[in-house]
Amino acid sequence: MALRNHSTTIEFTLLGLSTDPHIQPVLFVLFLVIYLLTLMGNLMMLVLIRTDFHLHTPMYFFLSNLSFLDLCLSTVIVPKMLENLLSETKTISVEGCLVQAFFVFITAGTEGFLLMVMAYDRYAAICSPLLYGQVMSKQLCVLLVWGSWGLGFLNALINILLAVNLDFCENHTISHYSCELPSLFPLSCSNISTNLIVLVCSTLLHGLGTSLPIFLSYVHIVSTILKIRSTSGRSKAFSTCSSHLTAVSLFYGSGFLRYLMPTSGSSLELIFSVQYSVVTPMLNPLIYSLNNKEVKASVRRTHRNYLSCVT
Repeated sequence: MALRNHSTTIEFTLLGLSTDPHIQPVLFVLFLVIYLLTLMGNLMMLVLIRTDFHLHTPMYFFLSNLSFLDLCLSTVIVPKMLENLLSETKTISVEGCLVQAFFVFITAGTEGFLLMVMAYDRYAAICSPLLYGQVMSKQLCVLLVWGSWGLGFLNALINILLAVNLDFCENHTISHYSCELPSLFPLSCSNISTNLIVLVCSTLLHGLGTSLPIFLSYVHIVSTILKIRSTSGRSKAFSTCSSHLTAVSLFYGSGFLRYLMPTSGSSLELIFSVQYSVVTPMLNPLIYSLNNKEVKASVRRTHRNYLSCVT
């Protein structure tokens, strides 16, 4: 992406979560632990799903892609945040900032589409169990994942190409710990009306286009579950959906609000950003493993196989 004219500003300063030098080391340790837990949890899910043939089903295929997306999203943001917490300069080039914004957009956007796909998978499994194997074929699962990536990439590309043509001058301080498009617009001396309209429209279309199918899927799922006569059957069906609903609530409750709210540098913006880009990628492996008997059984099998190999 060729930048048009950024002769006045060649780098930005990221203020981060706090300017207090006494708090920054504490934040560094905290977010380093969160990042390591994110890496460990999501890598564990990827290894389990890859090596255990019991988990070679559409549900876990989508879950492995969710773990990969969470790894990517966290890695795009947290290492730079950790670097700035220990650095005195806390700068990032304009090019680097736009690249980071692009990858935040594509990973977070793809995750939204993937969560919608996972809701459809649960709908097919609960509402049409006899046809589930035919409906959720391997070819369709791969197509849905690639479609999620394609739509996420297109959404990111449109917004970033418009941002590339902005001129940044005078004020070069970002009241944030990462480069998100809403935080960059106030620093531009160009006309950003088109950028804002496209960002709001794409966010609304993305949000409604993914959350509405999720809502409709769960309307049918709940209706089907309530018709199940056995208590154990209803409990099992609800348990398979509770993890996904929790992940959806955490992601949508903070991610889309962050991109729709006016940029003011408030602490609420930082909280929303930390929630969807740092905390949620760490929590997703826990959400999908603590309430999942198949994942727990897979962990026990893997542990037994490891011990048998060692002994």
